[in-house]
Amino acid sequence: MRLFIAIQLSDEMKKALVASMHDLKKQGVEGNYVPAQNLHMTLAFIGEYDNPGKVKEVIGKVPLPEFRISLSEKGNFGNILWAGVKGNQKLKTYVKDLRAALSAEGIPFDKDKFIPHITLIRKYSVKKPYQFHLPKAEMTVKKASLMKSEQKSGKIVYKEL
Repeated sequence: MRLFIAIQLSDEMKKALVASMHDLKKQGVEGNYVPAQNLHMTLAFIGEYDNPGKVKEVIGKVPLPEFRISLSEKGNFGNILWAGVKGNQKLKTYVKDLRAALSAEGIPFDKDKFIPHITLIRKYSVKKPYQFHLPKAEMTVKKASLMKSEQKSGKIVYKEL
């Protein structure tokens, strides 16, 4: 099964992001928009791995301090458009500790540098200049979730395990 560890977003944060995406769509920005229910911030992408129990054990061993995150700048990785998340030292330290614990247990994960972000549009393309307005939104993070990604009726669905 395809797994990743993520922070689920508050309804307020999702509403703010959906409003931004709606605005981009009206301006003609094309691409595969992430459905509201799938918006999240990935902390570690594991990929195909068949022992979710072991991953949950690791998540349970790494203490997550409560902290606040807020939307900041926008950016892109190639043709992926994202909203930046103003992290803080607690977030960065947690991700570093979480990834070290995954490594210690031999759980494979994508070793890319952690850049706190929320993917909004995959394969985005623009035919004319556009304005990207990111509303103010913040939330308190109290937990990290093990998520499973699966295809259902041709759509990608994320489910918390």
